[in-house]
Order: sequence, then structure tokens, then C-alpha cells
Amino acid sequence: MTDTQLLTQAERQGLADALDDEHKSHETYAQVIHDFGEVRPFINIVEAEARHIEALLALFDRYGAAPPENRWAGKAPRYDSVHAACLASVQGEIENVELYDRLLQSTQRADILNVYQSLRAASQDRHLPAFQRCAERERR
Repeated sequence: MTDTQLLTQAERQGLADALDDEHKSHETYAQVIHDFGEVRPFINIVEAEARHIEALLALFDRYGAAPPENRWAGKAPRYDSVHAACLASVQGEIENVELYDRLLQSTQRADILNVYQSLRAASQDRHLPAFQRCAERERR
């Protein structure tokens, strides 16, 4: 039996959903930087999103599962202002936390749970407050 066979369909789908969401965030924040320059917190968080993608890809590799392609490359949303990007990013991070709340119920595997918990905490404790501050700052 291979490691891929050990993953349940729910676990494979959960990893795919998490990777898709992290790709969306990374591509979106990179597009904001492309459109508006090296603005905070996007320049910091885009790097964190790249690390999140790597953590998820490592799980795909560990279980011998093929990760889905990045469907967001070149398709990131664009915004009229940094303020609009910050507001959308606040909502995106809230949705990311909700995603991980759901995904934490999809597996009992300690390694997958640890990654999900870590990525959820990054969104809740660091990214969300940073984008909330950005939205407030850019509103002025």
C-alpha cells in the first residue's frame, strides 16, 4: 500500500483546497505589489504565502500525491486602490481562517493538522490584523 492510498478522499481534497487558497492569496498579493509598488503589508505577507505553499507542497510530496496546478497564475483580482486591496484582503483572510476551521475536521493526521493549525494561526493572528491596519491607514 502506498502513502497515496493511505490518504482519504477528504484529506486529498482538503490539501487541494488549502493549496488553491494559498495560491490565490499569493497571486493576489503579488498583483497588488505589481500594481502599486512595494506596499506593506503585501510585501511581507506575499513571502509568507510562498512559505505556506511550500509547506502544503511538502505534504503532497510526503504522501506521494500530485498537487493541483496553480489556477490563479495570471488571474489574480485587481483593485483600484491599495485601500480596496486591503479591504478585500481582510475578507480573504477571514475566509482563509474559515477554510482551515473546516479542514481541521477533515483529518486525524498530526502532520497535516500541524500545517493547517500553523497556517490558520498565521491568517488569524498576523495577516488579518495587518490587513485591518492597512485598511484603516489607507482609508485616510
